[in-house]
Amino acid sequence: MEWPELRYEEWKETCDTLHMWTQVVGKVKLALVPYLNEWWEVAFHFTPRGLTTGPIPFDERTFDVRFDFVGDELRIDTDDGRSATLALQPRSVADFYREFSRSLADLGFEIRIDTMPVETTNHIPFDTDETHRSYDAGAVHRWWRIMLSTYHVFERWRSPFVGKSSPVQFFWGSFDLSEVRFSGRPATPPAGTIMRYAEDQQNFAAGFWPGDEKYPHAAFYTYTYPEPDGFRQAHIQPSEASYDETLGEFLLPYDDLRRSASPEEAITQFLQTTYVAAANLGKWDRDRLERTPPPGVP
Repeated sequence: MEWPELRYEEWKETCDTLHMWTQVVGKVKLALVPYLNEWWEVAFHFTPRGLTTGPIPFDERTFDVRFDFVGDELRIDTDDGRSATLALQPRSVADFYREFSRSLADLGFEIRIDTMPVETTNHIPFDTDETHRSYDAGAVHRWWRIMLSTYHVFERWRSPFVGKSSPVQFFWGSFDLSEVRFSGRPATPPAGTIMRYAEDQQNFAAGFWPGDEKYPHAAFYTYTYPEPDGFRQAHIQPSEASYDETLGEFLLPYDDLRRSASPEEAITQFLQTTYVAAANLGKWDRDRLERTPPPGVP
């Protein structure tokens, strides 16, 4: 697996631009795909070359959209064999929005979306955003290699959990890879429409994000909702991980991970020790929720 260097301050402009591009595509999926618990329907899924929306229905037709971070292009494919591609290159969000919308229309998909970004401090509508216009292909490739390696580690870690759990997926709103386990108990959600449907069950969440203005460092994170007493004081491994009082999450900085003898083992240790703390303190029924994989299964 590959764990290349990724410094937020060095690719911030590209990260912010790519974030908005994924939101443009994500808003199309949000407008057309039926709701699935915890907003899972809006997430993107992994491919060997990037991220995909998966099948999107439109009247009697179906299409999908794929970000190809190996070939630096966006591809739209339809069930009738038609397709369109857009180059991923330095261009403004407004330009990307116009060409993407035009490509969809040319394929027969007239779709209106809310052009205001979500879950971000950026408040420039997509169709007027000439500010975000960077695309450093090398930085995007490094980020993608980290995401793909993380995906494989998370997939192996989630294997013994047989309760309700999300796929390892990418949320374009918060721009992070995410995987969530559920205890099976309801929870009182925080205020707000998104959280009302996302945090209505006791859960443990883990993920990776490349950093943002609030925390300008790539990091792995875990948290539990609702947080039980004693969770933030739990003994967590590896030693580089710590609880961030501002974010309300345990963090394992990516730069520290890269210096470890085995990044894969360090991530797994981080996931497992924080999950065990959350499950034990939250009184999860672990005997019911966890199983050893069948013999001979990787």
